[in-house]
Amino acid sequence: MRDVLDELTKRWESGEAVGLGTVVATFRSAPRPPGASMLVTAGGEAVGSVSGGCVEGAVYEEATGVLEGADPVLRRYGVSDDDAFAVGLTCGGILDVFVERVDRETFPELDTVAASVRAEEPVAVATILEHPEESKVGSHLLVWRERTSGSLGSTRIDDAVVDDARGMLASGRSGVIEYGPEGQRRGEGLRVFVNSFEPPPRMLVFGAIDFAAAMARMGAFLGYRVTVCDARPVFATHSRFPGVDDVVVDWPHRYLAAEAEAGRIDERTAVMVLTHDPKFDVPVLEAALRQDLGYVGAMGSRRTHEDRLRRLREQGLGEAELAKLSSPIGLDLGARTPEETAVSIAAELIALRWGGRGVRLSDVEGPIHHHS
Repeated sequence: MRDVLDELTKRWESGEAVGLGTVVATFRSAPRPPGASMLVTAGGEAVGSVSGGCVEGAVYEEATGVLEGADPVLRRYGVSDDDAFAVGLTCGGILDVFVERVDRETFPELDTVAASVRAEEPVAVATILEHPEESKVGSHLLVWRERTSGSLGSTRIDDAVVDDARGMLASGRSGVIEYGPEGQRRGEGLRVFVNSFEPPPRMLVFGAIDFAAAMARMGAFLGYRVTVCDARPVFATHSRFPGVDDVVVDWPHRYLAAEAEAGRIDERTAVMVLTHDPKFDVPVLEAALRQDLGYVGAMGSRRTHEDRLRRLREQGLGEAELAKLSSPIGLDLGARTPEETAVSIAAELIALRWGGRGVRLSDVEGPIHHHS
């Protein structure tokens, strides 16, 4: 829902109803992850995507139906389903899509969800997909780390879902949980989709050079909150990095240490060191490699890399810490320009996240998509 949240909220605030289709589960090589959404307006406009084009037509019809008064519905599309194959899900995957009507009456707290997402306050939305009492399908429960709002029908159900939703929110996962009709841990009949909205992961780019500008644009494209940091005020300016979330003038290692102490970096954070200067990159790499981060990469030649490793060992870093370092940074794409280098680094980020091998898909067999 995050990808259509702004448009959804705008329609909700104006009093307009929309049909919302959301991917709640995927199997095999499905093209979009849980949480991907498409909305359909009363005027027939479609915003967003649930499958990259494969089953949008079928979901569009379901969304039109709920706008016209049909009940919320959970549909499965996949190659094993003749009807789904007919609408074009030829990628080999299976999607479960939940379609519901969203307006001020069916989802009165949507503005609260939107406010939390804008404020980067973690929140999860739990929605009943299946229940023996059909009237409860589509009920919503909002879950934050320390509070809740709404109900799924009973205290026992709410308590069970809140516990599980907070665990999923902490890890940034969205997915379906099954319970007994009254929230029993063992049982079936009640299916709940938990859609987690965590703040975007951070990308910290150290070194205000042309490669940093290209990397910052790529990071924003991938959904990161991007910070460019350099100790030289003449280079670290918003005019040189338009559109970047934060441009900071500070010594890189000092800035990173302060962010770590403030709890503003975590295991999803990506750090790129692009300075080419030992007095900048060695101290910040020392600080970064001592943290539990998602990615730490440094630009430079192989000779620079060997010199950097020597200096880091002199600072007391062990081999396990040095093994976290991606250097020279990026995948072997033959990149030369700043933009091509940014693609190379992004490719390495994606490969490490999903277990990809960084080779041509036409040269390998088996599933296209990997699962972390």
